[in-house]
Formats: sequence, structure tokens, C-alpha cells
Amino acid sequence: MNEPVLVLNANFEPINVCSTRRAISLILSGKAGMVVNGRGHIRTISELLPRPSVIRLEEQIHRPRPRVKLTRREVFRRDNYTCQYCGRRDGGLTVDHVKPRHQGGEHTWTNVVAACPACNHRKGSRNLDEIHMHLLHPPKEPPASAVYLYGRHLNEFMEWEPYIIGW
Repeated sequence: MNEPVLVLNANFEPINVCSTRRAISLILSGKAGMVVNGRGHIRTISELLPRPSVIRLEEQIHRPRPRVKLTRREVFRRDNYTCQYCGRRDGGLTVDHVKPRHQGGEHTWTNVVAACPACNHRKGSRNLDEIHMHLLHPPKEPPASAVYLYGRHLNEFMEWEPYIIGW
């Protein structure tokens, strides 16, 4: 009952991922309809309910465009779990501010990169040009597309692909 279910807006735009339990309650209350049933059925005492994989809300929900939150995990994901100074891919990554915060650097997408501990220590609290280091890729905010937001589920739930690709 805790498997993820893709929630589509009335115009078929992907807007959320919820649990199967929540999806069934939305369907039974008439707020959503099932689009894809790729997981069999749920047997209750009196009836057999289809187990949804994708649901669509009956009414259009107006909401602002989503933005990816600036977290450690999202910085690592954006940088493909690679040190942006040396290109090393190991499990002990840290977050580094390109322009140090004590020099006026902000905690924004364009100033934060993933770095291995050795490069982070070597850079310290100095600017890149002071110690002759350079970035492999300039940092930027990741796109808040449906593929980026919900694409990690595509390996497991291939039936979501037509609803995620293109948004």
C-alpha cells in the first residue's frame, strides 16, 4: 500500500508522487480517476479494487512552477556524484562554496558544487584563481522538469514514461 503512484493534473501534467493508499482514497472520493492499472488488484471484504500506478485529478490544480530545493543530496545529484574540481567519483563527497561565504558568496545553486574532501581541503576558504583550481562544469540550477523530478522512478515503473517525457 506504500508503493509510489504518479499523480497527474487534469491536463496530464505530472505534479506529484503519492502512496497507493492515498491514491485509492482520492479515487474513492471522486477527486481522481485511474489512468493506468499496472499492479493487479486489492481485495477488500466486499469488492476488488484495481491497484493504480498512475492517477489523474478530476479538477485542474493551479500551482506555481516547481523548483528543485537546494539540498546536499540535490547538489550531488546535479553534479552526478562527481567532484567538480578533480573528477573523482567516490562516496565521501562534500559541498563546497565556489566563492567562500565569508567573502560574500551566497548559498545558491550557482555558488555550490560537489567536491571530494581532498579538493575541498586544498581549496579551503580561498577563491579558485588564488590557488589555480578550475571547475569541470559551471554550477547552475537544475531544471525542474518532470524527467528530473520523477525520472528516478522510471527504472522501476516503466508505465510512467509516456506521462513524464515531454513535461
